[in-house]
Amino acid sequence: MLPLVIFAFSAVTIAASSFGNNKTSSQKETLKCCSNPTPNHVCVMKTIFGIDTSEDGKRLNAFATNPMVEAAVKKGMDWLAQAQAQDGGWGSGSHHAQKIRDPHAVQTDPASTSLVVMSLLRNDNTLQKGKYSENLKRGVEYLLNAVENCPPNQVQITTLTNTQPQTKLGRNIDVILTAQFFTNLLRYELNNDGLKKRIEKALDKCISKIQQTQSDNGAWQDGGWAPVLQSALANNALESADDVGRQVDSVVLRRSRDYQNKNFDADTKSAVTGDAAGVMLYSISSSARASAKDAQLAETVITKAKKEGKLDKNAKVTEENLVIAGYGASASKNLATAYKVNKASQTEAVRGDVMSGFGNNGGEEFLSFLMTGESMLMQGGDNWKKWYDMMSGKLVNIQNQDGSWNGHHCITSPVFCTATCLLILSIHNDMQFSMK
Repeated sequence: MLPLVIFAFSAVTIAASSFGNNKTSSQKETLKCCSNPTPNHVCVMKTIFGIDTSEDGKRLNAFATNPMVEAAVKKGMDWLAQAQAQDGGWGSGSHHAQKIRDPHAVQTDPASTSLVVMSLLRNDNTLQKGKYSENLKRGVEYLLNAVENCPPNQVQITTLTNTQPQTKLGRNIDVILTAQFFTNLLRYELNNDGLKKRIEKALDKCISKIQQTQSDNGAWQDGGWAPVLQSALANNALESADDVGRQVDSVVLRRSRDYQNKNFDADTKSAVTGDAAGVMLYSISSSARASAKDAQLAETVITKAKKEGKLDKNAKVTEENLVIAGYGASASKNLATAYKVNKASQTEAVRGDVMSGFGNNGGEEFLSFLMTGESMLMQGGDNWKKWYDMMSGKLVNIQNQDGSWNGHHCITSPVFCTATCLLILSIHNDMQFSMK
């Protein structure tokens, strides 16, 4: 899919109208993605779960990045590279020592390392190329060792306890984010069969551990301060793993989606915040992100049915129309519900009172912003561009002089917050500007 005291969504010095026409490097070349695509898969994303697109290619519009944003990303990437530890990992530190900001004064952990390497991957670094390719390689080895050295009957992949990510996002966050990174990495051409098999084996081990810790209500156990965030990330990881062809329990995934949908009432626009530390932002952004893939599928099905003449050109996404389009009653109900929740939650997620989160910015806020942005990007259209103009300006304004970002409550770690802010600022790099 991160919070601060000075990030109160006040005046922004970078207006949306100031955004220039410079193309990012990812727009200048087309990267190979989805090395294991499912049948009839048309990949237009590199790290947001291999999202399919409808035939009109509406998600393939070019996007220009403001030079000031590019400069902020460069500074952040440089800071992360220097923050890498000797063992190849990165750490956020202990929940009991939140004031420690020196990345070399804390122990490394898989959750923080996964966020960092995901940000490296999203910013045009692979195992073969890129300024930070070596940093990425060392991070991959760190995570592989963590999973490979973990006993099969142990659901966690680290013996560390009370880290900032664990305390606030949940005890299982390390294995969840590690699984997400491995699925992202498998979308690239690895050019190394031995390494690819290691990653696949490690990912399968992570999937098993994630599925073991799901509760009967579809949430995930040991969820920390804001358990809805861990559950949303677990949902994302399993969706992503399923998309790259790994074996995922469909019952577990269905329960997870149902749980997320129940956290937001699309009719009353109200969020259930009991698992979100009482913070609407966490609940709404989680629902928006977890419902995004089903919502996108529902829209694609209706578009196809219109072109085939099964539905009127003005037909909306409804349960009844999905049935006409050829889906069963149960599947149609699930897709229609997800679509309704997704559209309503996206709108609510950008309200000023919702975006204020806990009152200032910590890691949880940044993570929530990331999930909202990914949800919007997956649906296409202009909403995500408007969101990005607003969000990128805010993040550039609160970047520290050394290139890092940090939180002002809960997850204060500059490693965690910097990686997540970079994932937000480079979110459009996931678009692939050509179709097969």
